[in-house]
This record gives sequence, C-alpha cells and structure tokens, in this order.
Amino acid sequence: MTLPKARAEIFTVAPYVGGESKLPGVNRVIKLSSNEGAFGPPPVAIAAMQEAAAAMHRYPDGGMHALRAALGKKFGLDPAQIVCGNGSDDLLTLLIQSYGGHGTELIMSEHGFSIYEIAGKIAGCVVRKARERDLTTDVDAMLALVSPATRMVFIANPNNPTGTLIPESEMRRLRDNLPPDVLLVIDAAYAEYVTRPDYDPGIALVNAGDNCVMTRTFSKIFGLGGARLGWAYAPPAIVDVLNRVRGPFNVSAMVAAAAIAALADEHWLIDGAAHNTAERARLAARLTAAGIKVIPSEANFLLLDFVTPERAMAADAHLRRHGIIVRYVKSYNLPACLRVTIGTTEECDLLAEALIEFQNG
Repeated sequence: MTLPKARAEIFTVAPYVGGESKLPGVNRVIKLSSNEGAFGPPPVAIAAMQEAAAAMHRYPDGGMHALRAALGKKFGLDPAQIVCGNGSDDLLTLLIQSYGGHGTELIMSEHGFSIYEIAGKIAGCVVRKARERDLTTDVDAMLALVSPATRMVFIANPNNPTGTLIPESEMRRLRDNLPPDVLLVIDAAYAEYVTRPDYDPGIALVNAGDNCVMTRTFSKIFGLGGARLGWAYAPPAIVDVLNRVRGPFNVSAMVAAAAIAALADEHWLIDGAAHNTAERARLAARLTAAGIKVIPSEANFLLLDFVTPERAMAADAHLRRHGIIVRYVKSYNLPACLRVTIGTTEECDLLAEALIEFQNG
C-alpha cells in the first residue's frame, strides 16, 4: 500500500529538542538548561493575562496594533516596521520560507542557533556554516562563503550557545560587503543582557538600508517563554512580506496583554539585567577559580569547556544527581561543553558548589 510521502528535505534534520525540565525521582529540580529568565514572568504580566482571559472568546487584533505601539515606545522604533509572531522562531522560519527555497543558500556561523539550519533545510536551502574564531562569528569567513546562490545570512548576536558577540563595527562591515539582494538576519534574543558599549542589536543596520532584519523575543529577560512571543524590526518591504505569510492571528490577545504590561514595568528589565551582569561575573569567577574553562559571555548563560566529551558528560551526570539540569551541547558540535543558564543567586550558588565538588572529586 502506498502511503503519503513527505518531502525529502524533512528527513535531513533531526527534530529540535528543548531543554529538559524534570529528573526522575527528584522533587526539586533546578532548571538551568533553557536560558529562561531568572525570575519568571513579571507579576503585572500575569495579572494582565488573567484579565484578558475573560474575553478569550474574541479573536485578537490580527495586526497587534497596541503591542506594536508599546514596542515602538519602549525601544524608540516605528511601529509600522514591527511584525509580531508566535516566538521569534516563527518569524525566523517565515523569513527563510519567504526568501529561501530550492537553489538558494543560507549562511550561518559554525555554532549558530540550530533553528536556522532546521528551517533552512526544510525550506530546501543549502545551509553553509562559516568557521568561527575563538567561538565567535568570523565576518571574513562568512563573506568567503557568499556565492551567487546566497540569499540569507543569519547571525545570533550574542550567539547561542557560545554567548559571544561581534561589535557593531563588524556587523556593519558584514552588511556593507554583502550583495544588496542578500538578506542579513540579526537574531538579538539576548540583547537586553548586553553591557558592552560597542554593541547594537541591529536597529542601526535596519535603519540604514533595505536588506537587514532584527528579531527579538519575550522569552528571556521578560520571562514569557511559555507564552510564545517574538517580534521583528524590518524595512517596509520586508514587513510587507512577513505580513503576507504569517498566520492571521499568530499572537493571542492574552499574550499581547501580558507583553504590553511587561513592557510598561519600568524596573523589570533594568533589575533583571543588573542581576544577570552581577551573577554571571560571580559565577564565572568561581568556576574559573575551580579550574573550569569559562567562555566569556554577553548573554544570560555561560558555556563551560571541560576539554573532553567524557569529562563534560561526567559533569552533567554529577549535576543531575544534585537535581540540576544544564544543557549538554553536543548537537552544536561542542561535545566537551555544557551551557548553564544564569538563574537566581541561590541557583547559581548551588550550581557552583556542585561543580566545585565535581572538580575536587
């Protein structure tokens, strides 16, 4: 009997696997595997979502006018150049579907976010990976891969899972040396955590031309990962494309209400960023002193290099025995590394104590 047959591209990728949340037999699990916000959702966002739930029988505003206005006010952007989606993954996938396809190439960095490769291959693109230098995007290596078939270049800045970034000057050099018909997509999911003065999340490049898009998310510092909300800032022509291909109601009214409330909380972003900066530095110092190689990070996580895959897996197993889940990043071709999220002060302390015990064991 002949069965329905999916396109061959579907079978070239492994399904995306998110960070684990549970450990068998463990009552209290410390989840540091998914780079979620350390303090959960803002209380005002919870209240706004609960209030909006009373009208859940009504369809949401498909254009998300109030949410786009709130985003524009918060970040000083034109709301007409903002498109919202069901997480930034939704928008990244739509961009690939719209500008990629058979006969095209997508360029990403060697250890770039896996969604680019998954969505690219499913769309029929040839995905090419540029080598990195010290686990950091190498602009020259990316430019060397550009060919007449190149249609898109994807960069997470800061990058996941390495935590490294390239400054605005290097990003501008990349954009200036790309052909004008190549779309540069800057995934700035961790922008709110960056403290370096030479960083721009992509706003300047979007404003400077017609071939650059910046994507952002509410899943990290705003603590709304489970609600699924992302947004893109793009030139008008690309906004038009995204609005043609996105679902008509791709963001729920309750999620929009929560996001608007979160944006209005003046202290949430500032306090969360300050906590992350302090705890990231403190955790990195403790682990470095214990003899663990820590990759400098501008995000809300650290990449730890245990030199060998065996040592990394042993460290992961040790943490699990202590009820701590982190991310083993073998799937990113980093088999000797673990990625650990910056959680609360208590969670960071427990993580550090467990890893110091492992090192001394």
